[in-house]
Amino acid sequence: MERKTIVVYGASSADAEKVFVDAAYRLGSLIAGAGKRLVSGAGSTGLMAAVENGALDAGGVSIGIIPQFMVDNGWLHQGLTETIITPTMHDRKNRMSQMADAVVALPGGTGTFEELFEIITWKMLGLFVKPIIILNTDHYYDPLLEMLERTAERHFMNPVFKKLWAVAQTPDEAIELVDTLPDWTDTTTKINTDRK
Repeated sequence: MERKTIVVYGASSADAEKVFVDAAYRLGSLIAGAGKRLVSGAGSTGLMAAVENGALDAGGVSIGIIPQFMVDNGWLHQGLTETIITPTMHDRKNRMSQMADAVVALPGGTGTFEELFEIITWKMLGLFVKPIIILNTDHYYDPLLEMLERTAERHFMNPVFKKLWAVAQTPDEAIELVDTLPDWTDTTTKINTDRK
């Protein structure tokens, strides 16, 4: 299945190590090279900027969605194809999820974790059905993935929900998963599973 609009979450930290910046840039380049459009948080620093620049440098479309207060603070990337300004963070995330044909989470901090867990939860509830890919550059997400395994082992999550996301070790693998993973069907939502 070809998916045209890829939402990417990622760190805005300007101190991220080169291995993470390079992988983010590569992902942006691959998104553009595949004829897909990138949707991201419109940030001017960190992995967010790297993925945006990767797509732009490859001649692709890079759409940024950012709340007004971040624009006011000077955090907006100035070279994007299109910028959508929202009144709040919640509006930003809603707009991103509505546009997404797939989501890729780059390494990041609490903001990235929050976005990733929210979209996983929405998928669990049947509110979002598209692929979610965790890009595990340099094994960054290993501890988080272990914690998710633990939630199933200790009965805080039905083991079926471990299929809500997929893990890629490289940007190339992430792009392949974007087009090969199926949509999540409503018969496996949390609501329906709990009724069985």
